[in-house]
Amino acid sequence: MVRRALPERTCVERTCVGCRRRAPASELLRMVAVGDGAGYRLRPDPARRLPGRGANMHPDPACFALAVRRRAFGRALRLTGVVDHGALAEHVDAPTTTSGHPDRARVASKVGRPT
Repeated sequence: MVRRALPERTCVERTCVGCRRRAPASELLRMVAVGDGAGYRLRPDPARRLPGRGANMHPDPACFALAVRRRAFGRALRLTGVVDHGALAEHVDAPTTTSGHPDRARVASKVGRPT
């Protein structure tokens, strides 16, 4: 029996809906749209397990702001109508800490921004 190398699934790349740069899927936050009676709510899917069409974005407030300004969520998820992105905004703006210190990448991305 001949053994063949399996294709590596870890190098899957996706495009960020905010900055439009390609990155490995493991670095991006997946989001899905959950429909309710009034419209759609964006729900973060860090485990990448929720059903439905998903869109990917860097978990960075700058990419989130770009996506909101460009109205990219509706196009990426193929939705019509108003999209509520409140839960996604809370998830992106929440500080990620592992050792009690703020994440260096998050702090560096906020340096020099006007408030």
